[in-house]
Amino acid sequence: MYNVGRGLVVCRLANAPLATEKESRLLFFPEMEDGFDIDNLSCHERLSKAQLSIRLSEEEHNQSIPHLHSPTAWMALYADRYTCGEGGIIPAHGDLTFTILLFNPDSAGNPLEHFSTEEAGLHSFYCLLILAYFVASCIYIQPLWMALRKGGPMQTVLKVLSTALALQGISALFNYIHLARYARDGVGIPIMGSLAEFCDMVSQVSMLYMLLSLCVGWTLSKNRKPQSRPLQWDSSPASKALAMGGVATQGALLLWEQYEETEHHSYHAQRSIAGLLLISLRIILALLLASVLYTIISTERSALKRDFYLSFAKGCFIWFLCHPVLVLLSVVFNEHQREKVVTIGVILCQAISVVILYQLFLSRSLYWEVSSLSSVSLPLTMSRGGRGHG
Repeated sequence: MYNVGRGLVVCRLANAPLATEKESRLLFFPEMEDGFDIDNLSCHERLSKAQLSIRLSEEEHNQSIPHLHSPTAWMALYADRYTCGEGGIIPAHGDLTFTILLFNPDSAGNPLEHFSTEEAGLHSFYCLLILAYFVASCIYIQPLWMALRKGGPMQTVLKVLSTALALQGISALFNYIHLARYARDGVGIPIMGSLAEFCDMVSQVSMLYMLLSLCVGWTLSKNRKPQSRPLQWDSSPASKALAMGGVATQGALLLWEQYEETEHHSYHAQRSIAGLLLISLRIILALLLASVLYTIISTERSALKRDFYLSFAKGCFIWFLCHPVLVLLSVVFNEHQREKVVTIGVILCQAISVVILYQLFLSRSLYWEVSSLSSVSLPLTMSRGGRGHG
């Protein structure tokens, strides 16, 4: 997709004489607002619709794209004298190899930018995101490590949260490496993009397992455990089965979505069936968690514990509903902005969700007050003699 201004197309041939003999050319078709459909046209009609034609006769050819007043997607089509079944018997030539480089105008108006319009800005975003992760890790790594060493009933929760956050940081780093190389050569490092998607998928399913099993465990513990241990992570077969079922379903849909989408982005504008099913699953999971947490809160007599569960619900809902809501809101944006809105928005919202959950399980305030009602020792808590309770 070319941005406003003048773009550039660079064509490089490996065998210019063969291209000349076959009368090879590249045809470019702009995507119009009323859609782009030439599949129902005849071969000659289809080729005649091209607004830009580049004859392949030199080893390298530079062609400027006409000045555009709005971002426009272009489709490139190869054609030669044999394309429409004319020109006689096709000789037994080898394949014609060529390379196309597409450049958008940069901030100074020079056609040097490799990124398509819908990808512009993601490189800078991941750079800032990595910087934020680095600063946050320098500040909070020591208290978090101390909390993990102390143990307690919520140690597993902190481990899963830390693992999910670390995987998101690694995913951002891999995306940045891929896009940084792409900014230089227009190819990038595809394996880095794939690794970034993999890290994000593991982060998603680990958080899903934790949130589902934790909520269901709390519900079950209300029926068969004393109230003195309300915040223990339940490990019953029912909670594990439900969590594993949700993890398996979401994992399968994530793999299906990444298989259908060729671009290396963890979040898409959901134009595929897998993406729509994934959004539906997240909405269903959010409703399930809402039902579970409503059951817990409605039977809870302690105001402190209700506040704890409400804050926990806030973190859960942000995690699960940010993607569906942002996909819905992205409809009001232009097509070239939608994927960036979804990608950046989901990453920021899920980071906010993790911060909310960290505040619950690491702070000395609400979580300390709730947990001090039980007889268990919890992370980052003071001794009972060091603080009074009302």
